Amino acid sequence: MKKHLLAAAVTFLAASSAFAQAGDTLAKIKSSGSITLGVRESSGLSYTLGGGKYVGFHTEMAEVIIADLQKQLGLAKLETKYQPVTSQNRIPLVTNGTVDLECGSTTNNAARQKDVAFAVTTYVEEVRMVVKANSGITSIKDLNGRSVATTTGTTSVQTLRKNERAGGIDFKEVYGKDHADSFLLLETGRADAFVMDGSILAANISKSKNPADFKIVGEVLSVEPIACMLRKDDPAFKKAVDDSIKRQIADGSLAKLYDKWFMQPVPPTNTAIGLPLSEATKAAWANPNDKPMEDYAKK
Repeated sequence: MKKHLLAAAVTFLAASSAFAQAGDTLAKIKSSGSITLGVRESSGLSYTLGGGKYVGFHTEMAEVIIADLQKQLGLAKLETKYQPVTSQNRIPLVTNGTVDLECGSTTNNAARQKDVAFAVTTYVEEVRMVVKANSGITSIKDLNGRSVATTTGTTSVQTLRKNERAGGIDFKEVYGKDHADSFLLLETGRADAFVMDGSILAANISKSKNPADFKIVGEVLSVEPIACMLRKDDPAFKKAVDDSIKRQIADGSLAKLYDKWFMQPVPPTNTAIGLPLSEATKAAWANPNDKPMEDYAKK
């Protein structure tokens, strides 16, 4: 009987510990000696070079965050496990505990804040569209009767449809499973335009066979704060992540990282994306906050 009681007590304590750690990411990281980072395979801020190698502005920034977490927790070693995520599964993988910190290219909005928390904004995005340079498309009004690509699980086409200039415009939606697939739809003529974050468009153009064949055109469809995602109701972990980002902003290292990934030649083609730091991103860094995109729309 005592053995059964002891076994039950051990099981209960283990379950209690696991439950406690579900809302205490720092404790989970310290006890496991590892952290799982959610990364993207073809985003402008996070992408893969193949062979399990992930790079990009947000990826490298996250690696600095993880180094800061290692120091804070007093760990001699902290293993980073890279978990590729998509636009469709990124939120579930954070909420179910698979991913501890997601640093891809996720827009912070009010709907998502019901399920996850966001670190302070590290990039302010402008949603635009890319077309073939010889297409004659220069504006939303030119999309009538055309096919428009976007990536499954993103909000870009909804944003396009809500734009006041899209009234009376009839276009067909085609979906790519990820950003590279969506760009391929444009590249192969199955779509006339690809609507997405400007950084993602610029990155895909820079990696294409003939970058001069494409151009970003048209109106800015929306301004969206991009931030790293983490689980809700874990203030200690959020503070640790935010503190690292604020330090990187204050000491100038985040600006250097931005220059490296957006103004200098980057792999795999050693082409410069050529997106200078925007005034909106500068403003977000000057006053770090986790406001959703709806707050930006009010301005």
